Amino acid sequence: MFKYIAPKRFFTSLALIVIFVIWTLSNLSYATGLFQSLQTEISNSLGWLVILAANGFLVFVIYLGFSRFGDIKLGGQDAFPEFSFSSWIAMLFSAGLGIGLLFYGVAEPIMHLDSFPLTDQTSFSSKAQKSMNLAFLHWGFHGWAVYGVLGLCFGISAYNLNKPFRVSSVIDNRFTQSSFGRISIDVLAIIATIFGVATSLGLGATQINSGLSYLGIVDQSFFNKIWIIAVITLLGLISVVLGLKKGIKKLSEMNIIFSICLLVIIFILGPTSFILNGLIQNIGSYLQNLIGLSTWSETYAGSAWQNDWTLFYYSWWFAWSPFVSLFIARVSYGRSIKEFVLGVVIMPALMVFIWMGTFGNAAIFLEYFNGIGLSEAINEDISVSLFFFLEQFPFSNLLIGASIVIILTFFVTSSDSGALVSSMLSSSKESNTEEDPPMLARVIWATLLGIVAIALLAGGGLQALQTSVLVTGIPFAFVIAIGGKTLIKRLQEILEDKSRN
Repeated sequence: MFKYIAPKRFFTSLALIVIFVIWTLSNLSYATGLFQSLQTEISNSLGWLVILAANGFLVFVIYLGFSRFGDIKLGGQDAFPEFSFSSWIAMLFSAGLGIGLLFYGVAEPIMHLDSFPLTDQTSFSSKAQKSMNLAFLHWGFHGWAVYGVLGLCFGISAYNLNKPFRVSSVIDNRFTQSSFGRISIDVLAIIATIFGVATSLGLGATQINSGLSYLGIVDQSFFNKIWIIAVITLLGLISVVLGLKKGIKKLSEMNIIFSICLLVIIFILGPTSFILNGLIQNIGSYLQNLIGLSTWSETYAGSAWQNDWTLFYYSWWFAWSPFVSLFIARVSYGRSIKEFVLGVVIMPALMVFIWMGTFGNAAIFLEYFNGIGLSEAINEDISVSLFFFLEQFPFSNLLIGASIVIILTFFVTSSDSGALVSSMLSSSKESNTEEDPPMLARVIWATLLGIVAIALLAGGGLQALQTSVLVTGIPFAFVIAIGGKTLIKRLQEILEDKSRN
């Protein structure tokens, strides 16, 4: 089994991960301050570049979908999709950001009400609309466009050119022509994937522990969080053993069904008319103000709001792009570029708008018309925001319990898909095949994810890790841009070959 693991990629990544964890926990205060300073410096000095890149990727991926390249299929013109449309969308959503909406769907619109520097503080209407616009901006088209561009780079490289599923495969330049260059890029992608998913596991364990504590089942404690991570890792290992089609696919479908049920319940039991009116207005206002919102650079505001929010999100999408994009490409065989863009960029964004529009508007209504104290609860502990919100509805304990189950299944999906992607990035295979990496490789990475999350949670290093992951955002933005240039060249060659034949 070990013959399928590339020793240089695997052991270099493993060594750097171990060194980073030990160094971070040994110098926690210094590490946290260092990464925060780096992130602030990057935001202050290169914020304009981050904004330009995020908007450029959105324009680029829309162009690809509706240009002469739109009919090209991942895998060739005779390729047929491996998964049904519903299963495909479910896996895209689960891997992309499903868990993030459960964490921030209630909290973020409330937090924006009084924080955005350009909001008219005397007008509730202005504050509410601006807060929803910003939530749509941070979770909508731009993040999915980042995943879409790199996902197409992976898909064309692997399925049309028979190259391995690696970041180094999507770039044709002098750097990746050398063994050192290829290994360096792939190792950076593996580390970003492990750290990104491990951070999510740690934060997820905190949220699940908060929910169980809210129900009076267990207390909030480090020991309980460790058990939660262990359970998530164990379930992830079971999913690994079941494989992509029986593991991640089934879990993703379950996630979507449960999430839709929770969404419908909130829509029916909540302020339905207010939600519908707000949703229509939110989407219209967002589309109307998209250019202004997405290019605002806080030049004259004299505040640091954008560093903590918009630039934070953009950097996070860049940093997570190797993980999410590779997984998206893996499940998108047989899709045309046009269908890929619609399914990866447009469809998930619409799902985000519906989710944020329902939960966000319901939260705003309850906070400002019923005065439930949600804002204070979020400021005290953001991890309880969803549970505090659900407590305002009938059958609240049942709803909170259901939300904990959904959160758990989303994190199991993240653990499994993170292990799959890491094993693909560290695989020794030099060409793409229909077979995924062997089970042993996925088990190793799934176990390592849990160990890293537990170690950092034990030492209090999750915040340092999260900030360090964001620092990798700028390098990956360059990788995506170079990959996009290579992608255009490859698509032109595919069309030329097709015209000759």
